[in-house]
Amino acid sequence: MLRQPQSDGPPVSSGQIAIEPPFEPLSREDACRWIRASDDELPELLARAREARDRFKSGVITYSRKVFIPLTNLCRDYCGYCTFRRDPGQPGAHTMTPDEVLRVARDGEKLGCTEALFSLGDKPELIFPHMRETLRKLGYRSTLHYLEAMCELVLRETSLLPHPNPGLMSTEWIARLSSVSPSMGLMLETTNDALLAPGAAHDNAPDKVPAKRLRTIEEAGKQNVPFTTGILIGIGESPENRVDALVAIRDLHQRYGHIQEVIIQNFRVKPEIPMAHWPEPSRSEMLRTIAVARLLMPEINLQAPPNLSDPDYEELLDAGINDWGGVSPLTPDFINPERPWPHLKELERRTHAKGFELRQRLPVYPEFVERAAAKSDLLAERLLQVADSEHYARRAA
Repeated sequence: MLRQPQSDGPPVSSGQIAIEPPFEPLSREDACRWIRASDDELPELLARAREARDRFKSGVITYSRKVFIPLTNLCRDYCGYCTFRRDPGQPGAHTMTPDEVLRVARDGEKLGCTEALFSLGDKPELIFPHMRETLRKLGYRSTLHYLEAMCELVLRETSLLPHPNPGLMSTEWIARLSSVSPSMGLMLETTNDALLAPGAAHDNAPDKVPAKRLRTIEEAGKQNVPFTTGILIGIGESPENRVDALVAIRDLHQRYGHIQEVIIQNFRVKPEIPMAHWPEPSRSEMLRTIAVARLLMPEINLQAPPNLSDPDYEELLDAGINDWGGVSPLTPDFINPERPWPHLKELERRTHAKGFELRQRLPVYPEFVERAAAKSDLLAERLLQVADSEHYARRAA
């Protein structure tokens, strides 16, 4: 039985909290106070976050038009909130073939997609002989070798750019994958080690040790790889834990300058998961967390998935995000299949209603395109083909 979330301590009284102009990043102390802001204080917090966002990037909200490629849903981690993972033999367990990967990418290409988002379980061959045999038949030694080959296949045979989320990676694998993908990602999720305990969200999930995930993110920084990360809220952490995770991300970005995007993702209940009776974070919790993230990191791209906040996802703009993340006109969100993507025309309408232009970006953000292009001649060639003069996605003719 999974434990219900517990706070690490008594609520912090918000009181009078100062945010110093011109948006110097919040201290951890002030962030912890703001993340427990009262309903009366929430409008002021959101207004400050919007002002910080508008100073960073004004008037434009971005998104990436993508296809979702679930390379394999076999995984050695058993997270309490995951509906994506499977064991061999379970209904829906599947590892895609190269032909399947290429077919999805080409179908997305016809619909104007520029991103091939590769999602997969973390090193399933380490515990499943079935996966080792599958890889042997495909001609690869490991899941990461197969991922590398499929990223290169998509890069060479289509106009899409790969963005892999392969889990923990060594120094060598970050270097190898960065030569065939302009950006990559790993969600930090949390820095709270207590969630690894028996009955907690990350029980029996060896790849969710916070220190290991931080090490991967740091190594990407050392190699100057444009990197996406973020936190998952509502899985048993306290509000202060959320601040600590965001501060850890900020510290790595201040050291290496490589964090292209921070995602604030909210846990959603699904009937078939161990956490099926877990309380979801409220809308006000989500807004406070986004706003605090913006004020902790006033000059980092901040994203929240619109499909996880439907039907009123446009309210997320009020908290300071400047990006909707990947949205697919073709494939479902295989991580949250019960939450369909918004129709792109509707996303554009709601974004315009809030006073913003909606603009398509590549999986790598405009300000990181040049460093991605420096990783390999193949990447440089492909980025030149799909990026416009401002390094956004080229508009359809």
